[in-house]
Amino acid sequence: MGPHLKVLLVGGGGIGVIAALSLEASAQVKVTIVLRSNYNTVVEKGYDITSCDHGRLRGWRPAQVTNHVPVVSTGETPFDYIVITAKNVPSDGVSMADTISPAVTPEITTLVLIQNGLNVEVPYLARFPQNVILSGVSYAGSQELQYGTIFHGSHDSLEIGAFRNCNTQKSREIAAAKHFVSLYAASGKASCQFAPHVQHDRWRKLVYNATINPLCAITALDTGSLRRAGPFVSKLLEDGMAEIIAVAAAAGHIFPKALSQELLDLDPMEDRFEPSMLQDAKKVGGHTLRLGAAINVTKGNSIEYEYLVGEPLREGIRLNISMPTISVLYALCEAIQFKNGAKSSKIIRISIRI
Repeated sequence: MGPHLKVLLVGGGGIGVIAALSLEASAQVKVTIVLRSNYNTVVEKGYDITSCDHGRLRGWRPAQVTNHVPVVSTGETPFDYIVITAKNVPSDGVSMADTISPAVTPEITTLVLIQNGLNVEVPYLARFPQNVILSGVSYAGSQELQYGTIFHGSHDSLEIGAFRNCNTQKSREIAAAKHFVSLYAASGKASCQFAPHVQHDRWRKLVYNATINPLCAITALDTGSLRRAGPFVSKLLEDGMAEIIAVAAAAGHIFPKALSQELLDLDPMEDRFEPSMLQDAKKVGGHTLRLGAAINVTKGNSIEYEYLVGEPLREGIRLNISMPTISVLYALCEAIQFKNGAKSSKIIRISIRI
């Protein structure tokens, strides 16, 4: 076996840690993970991980842990991949594309965006026109309960494809995507598939993430409790999902109406689930899928709503599709962001008419 591939992973929360585990389990990769708020805990104690795929791990760390993006100078060994799993929260501060730029080697480093939402690739394509940029759609169901404590309750399944970049050869993009798939799936503990229809797959997940995710954030309910909350809540979810399906269809991505119920049925409604996200965050054994936006609300943090709700809404406006439910969800997310004192988004807004 040749030298290990170098991977920089930015974002050491639930999804990031499971991604690092899956990559290092291949025995072909050395991961350097960039942490922020949980850095001191992980350096001191490592991660305490309960995973349906990897078992119970105490004190686990990837090859290297840092609290800053390394600078790769000319002549140094470049990173083969930079994987972004950090929350996609645009603000007036430095963009993630600018943050990682010291570690990106033009034409060599492949960027992998394991982030939810629509148009997440746009700032990276502008900042790194000569680099391949991959899309990652994750269904891992993993959360960081507290600093350094990870609960991973559903199988790690990742779809990888390439965002089309007119400055790079399509064959190069496909090869980079398939190579990353082979690394991620090598251990047999995770499922990773090459997914050539990147935007289709992202719209499919948005049917779920543009509706259930913000509504959990707004109500501070876990997904099971939300589904039990009553017929009017169910109708709200159905209407929002129908709006996303309509916009997706107008954009060229057709989904059956049954997709809404299929996605809703991913979340169990067992009575043992706690009724609020705050209580659920304190309980590992409940096995509730706790969405990131709701956790960030209970912590008073910024929420990841612009690319999940705002961008589909703006696409609907552009395509002249009525989206009253999504418009209200977006407005309420903006109110939460305002309450939390978050900085305004850098995404250019269009006038919204409900």
